[in-house]
Amino acid sequence: MVTRIRLNRGTDNVPVEASIVNLNNKHVEDFENIWMGLLRLYQQDDKFWDLETKLLMISSYHSYEGYAVECNDQTEGVLLLETQLHGSQITPGKRIVYIYYVATAPWNREAIQRPPKLQGIGTALLLFAISRSLELGYEGRVGLHSLPGYEKFYDNRGMLDLGSDSDYENLVYFEYGVWQQRQQEADESQYE
Repeated sequence: MVTRIRLNRGTDNVPVEASIVNLNNKHVEDFENIWMGLLRLYQQDDKFWDLETKLLMISSYHSYEGYAVECNDQTEGVLLLETQLHGSQITPGKRIVYIYYVATAPWNREAIQRPPKLQGIGTALLLFAISRSLELGYEGRVGLHSLPGYEKFYDNRGMLDLGSDSDYENLVYFEYGVWQQRQQEADESQYE
């Protein structure tokens, strides 16, 4: 599976071609050998996440999926989804695609590098999750718990803030309800 996307170079906003591909060992190695040191150095909230264990989950359970953003053979972002076990808080009784983990490479984070090397990775991965939800018949429903400091990102992308979740370390839970077709068509213009 390969989905072509367009990102923007941070220094001059020039469009850059990239791809969303299935997560594999190369992406895990990049995360562990390149990303982790920088995540720890800059005290990022995902500095201790274990992507290798998550890759094992993906290969062991059919309801988990993993994807990576590649650009010029470099891992620029990762996305882990759960597709069958989570229900909507907006529309009880309806399934959602739940985002377990979404992250951009350290050099693509404004908190670490200004301007970031590439922009638009988080948005592209969020749109990809919506696309998977549509493919699965979930009408674009997507949910996630936001790490502290990223709530504004999800709010700015139209996700509903459903408040702190005491069952999930008081992280704020966000969800998309039914995705509007016209909104999807406008946003998918960055997919090729």
